[in-house]
Amino acid sequence: MRLLYFCCLLTFSVALAACQPPADQAVMAPPAELEFLGGDNAELDLPFSDAVRVGNLLFLSGQVGTKPGTFELVEGGTMAEARQTLENIKRVVEANGSSMDQVVKCTVMLEDMSEWGAVNEVYREFFPDRKPARSAFGTNGLALGASMEIECIAYVQ
Repeated sequence: MRLLYFCCLLTFSVALAACQPPADQAVMAPPAELEFLGGDNAELDLPFSDAVRVGNLLFLSGQVGTKPGTFELVEGGTMAEARQTLENIKRVVEANGSSMDQVVKCTVMLEDMSEWGAVNEVYREFFPDRKPARSAFGTNGLALGASMEIECIAYVQ
């Protein structure tokens, strides 16, 4: 019985040691810099931040084509909403020390995937040279009845 106990203890010890980082590698600490940032929408008392900065990365909440500081979508359809959405993103990244050419990832949500070409046309205006990595998908029921929403991650120096 002692031999069985010893074997189990040895196996557990070896497994536990395998989960530990090597002695020459530091354990990753939580980010020293973590900021929850408001913006034009701060006065709207929304249940999320416009952006959160973690170290040199700026994570933007999804933006829709609303006029800044309001819940009112711009008129003119998907292209107008796409332009306003990207203007809203530009405003948030610039207000937080970054720029559109430092956006590294976007996720595009479209109510109607047939609008893909129209959104791409406007999107190219905002990312003419340095194109971020991107995902896109169709969805049902975006906030405020928007036809599209975009969230981004940007680098901040």
